[in-house]
Amino acid sequence: MKKRIILLVAVATLGLGLSACSKKQATTSSDQPEIAEGMRSDPYRQEEFLLGTYTRLSVYNEGKKEALTPAFAKMRELGDKITINESGSEIDAINEKAGIEPVVVSADVYDLVKTAKEYSVQSKGAFNLVIGAITQLWRIGFDDARKPSQAEIDEALTKLDYNKVQLNDEAKSVYLEEPGMIIDLGAIAKGYIADEVADVLKKEGVTSGIVDLGGNILVIGHSYRGDDKPWNVGIQDPNDARGTVIGSVEVTDKTVVTSGIYERYLELDGVKYHHLFDTKTGYPVDNDLASVSVITEHSMDGDALTTLIFAKGLEEGIKFVEEQATTGTQAIFITHEGKVYVTKGLKENFKLNPDSEYQMAEEE
Repeated sequence: MKKRIILLVAVATLGLGLSACSKKQATTSSDQPEIAEGMRSDPYRQEEFLLGTYTRLSVYNEGKKEALTPAFAKMRELGDKITINESGSEIDAINEKAGIEPVVVSADVYDLVKTAKEYSVQSKGAFNLVIGAITQLWRIGFDDARKPSQAEIDEALTKLDYNKVQLNDEAKSVYLEEPGMIIDLGAIAKGYIADEVADVLKKEGVTSGIVDLGGNILVIGHSYRGDDKPWNVGIQDPNDARGTVIGSVEVTDKTVVTSGIYERYLELDGVKYHHLFDTKTGYPVDNDLASVSVITEHSMDGDALTTLIFAKGLEEGIKFVEEQATTGTQAIFITHEGKVYVTKGLKENFKLNPDSEYQMAEEE
């Protein structure tokens, strides 16, 4: 990960007059000029390059500018603990002691690792918290990215048994049973951090705001326009990483997370290798999907689910969301052919941009 735990990209259209500061940031627009009592249309906003991306927090409550300070402090604290290949990282400490001894970690890190293992078990490895043996081999997204040899991949595949991650709830310790196992939480960490940052803002009295961690979009409460005005969040075009949206959904107190093949990739001899890996082959996932967006209550869940259902593919991904995901969770699937599929709960909510080149898939 090395200060780049970004895996997911979404673009939000969330209020009047705020233009995107980068291809990964939230933008805002509004059809209504009104401003609710105690709110401001021009939010208190702070941006920093953290977690390997541009992060932005926006607070719309009048007089709550100071809430940004502890929120960013929490973001830095968690990033330092979770990012691998980073001095002082607790995840690095676990990896360094693989096959040697358990490592006691903070409550934050322990809870995150435990949740990541639960997702690994539930998905039978489609999401895998010890994918690090593969991600650190390919290094996609870094200057030293390369295509490993088949022998290297075969060896790394022997280090992906998530059942060999031992957890001790009482001691809050984590132990990797085999040397060479590597925890990499890039597929869930930003979501966890987004949730924790949102909690800090809420404790500071923020009732209307946006947490944008380079594409993990989490909206707090309602729009500044009023209690009955949801946020309008745009869905990123998987063939254009420049902030173009193909459609939008209306949400309140929700998160929208997108995972796609466009954001990070290695191109060799005309072939693009993206950063979402098949834990059975050690190569990037090869299926009919260009991107998946998940709308749910907690960003950590959205983070993990996008990776999990992207790996499952279109048919199995839709089935998983509708049958096994938490109640209220919905998803948008975009195929390489430019077809858009949505789960049942989004039939009326998702609005396709009429100017896009995408088409809603016909119901079978």
